[in-house]
Amino acid sequence: MEASKDISRLIEIMAALRTPVTGCPWDLEQNFSTIKPYTIEEAYEVADAIERNDMNDLCEELGDLLLQVVFHARMAEEAGEFSFGDVVQAITEKMIRRHPHVFAVSDAATPDAVKLQWDDIKTEEKRERAERRARRGITEDFKAGYLGSVHRNQPALTEALKLQQRAAKVGFDWSAAEPILDKIEEEIGELREALRDGNQDKVTDELGDLIFALVNIGRHVKADPEEALRGTNTKFRRRFNYIETSLQQSNETLEAATLERMEELWQAAKAIERKLG
Repeated sequence: MEASKDISRLIEIMAALRTPVTGCPWDLEQNFSTIKPYTIEEAYEVADAIERNDMNDLCEELGDLLLQVVFHARMAEEAGEFSFGDVVQAITEKMIRRHPHVFAVSDAATPDAVKLQWDDIKTEEKRERAERRARRGITEDFKAGYLGSVHRNQPALTEALKLQQRAAKVGFDWSAAEPILDKIEEEIGELREALRDGNQDKVTDELGDLIFALVNIGRHVKADPEEALRGTNTKFRRRFNYIETSLQQSNETLEAATLERMEELWQAAKAIERKLG
């Protein structure tokens, strides 16, 4: 097997990795749910490469993201649902359909006219999608109803914030921050109970409820949770880097350091930050 610029080679490689007995044990045990986090991660890494304007990394990360598409398509083909070719056909049909001013006859000659035309086409596509879902017996549709305008294809923290903002517009909201703090304490108690019971599904459920409540308090105090967490991530990186460099200067290693020693350095990093204002 040799590398190639032909997409068919990548499809062949994935098929080989998923072939029972002779394939890769790790790839063989994967499913849509286990691969989903990697798909999201690769999309973020593409965005990161763009932000850093690193074209070499962008080329590589786009390849990693493409691999995710091929992986999902292969698993779907094994299940008799669709193949990679169907994915390509679906998106090409959609792009041709949504651009009649390019690929057919249309009087949409301005950006505003194109936008109106696009919206009309998407409305028709939604109707067709609803009919397909009905034929497959899929009744739950998160794109329907009042909250349907809040897309699920975004970070969970952002989705939670937008769901709360949308619900608040019709009065489904706390009137002040204090009751939300009480709710957070309630959710912490329920999480403690789930941990005592040892029910992992319940733990995950209660953790989600707690995070959702934390997003809510952030909204009420006008602190974007995504930005707040990103700031904390940066702070954690900086303080942990201080621990690492301090250990290196003392001829110590992270692996050999005790938790007490690392906590001591962590507090020292915090003290330096406070001193610097």
